[in-house]
Amino acid sequence: MATATATTDDRAMAELQREHGPALLSFLLGLTYGDQQRAEDLLQETLVRAWQHPEAFDGPYESMRPWLFTVGRRLAIDARRSRMARPTEIGDGVLAATPDPADITESAVAALDVRAAVGSLSPEHRAVLVQIYFQGLSVNEAAQALGIPAGTVKSRSYYGLRALARCLPGYSRPTSPAAVGR
Repeated sequence: MATATATTDDRAMAELQREHGPALLSFLLGLTYGDQQRAEDLLQETLVRAWQHPEAFDGPYESMRPWLFTVGRRLAIDARRSRMARPTEIGDGVLAATPDPADITESAVAALDVRAAVGSLSPEHRAVLVQIYFQGLSVNEAAQALGIPAGTVKSRSYYGLRALARCLPGYSRPTSPAAVGR
């Protein structure tokens, strides 16, 4: 008798998957931003939940689809929350390319590169960048110290940073003068 029930359960689950699987997978693909693997995992977990709760088959509703979609949506939310709760993993390549913080040689070389790049700037651009980035002054404080308008400080810092970007590989520059102002 137990084998007949197991066969019925298998048939019911196969019918459930055949009838609702494609629509549920499509729904889950939307929830996972098109990640096929995650959507398939969520589909399988949803079907496992249906198998674990046979009472859902005997519910007062005509179709299992709303129940399946609700379970799938909740599983997707739980999976996203769990991924967001833990830090992102880093590959070995990133770790290999990251300099050792205990190695002062890298920081000394970087300091020499920055010093040479700053030395290649015009005196006006260098003065503004020294005030803002090395002295820690705000745009208005640098303008007062240099005796020039704040807009000129912003402009010179923007173009000075662009010149540094050409001298220093891997340096990302701000996209607008407003991004430089503090």
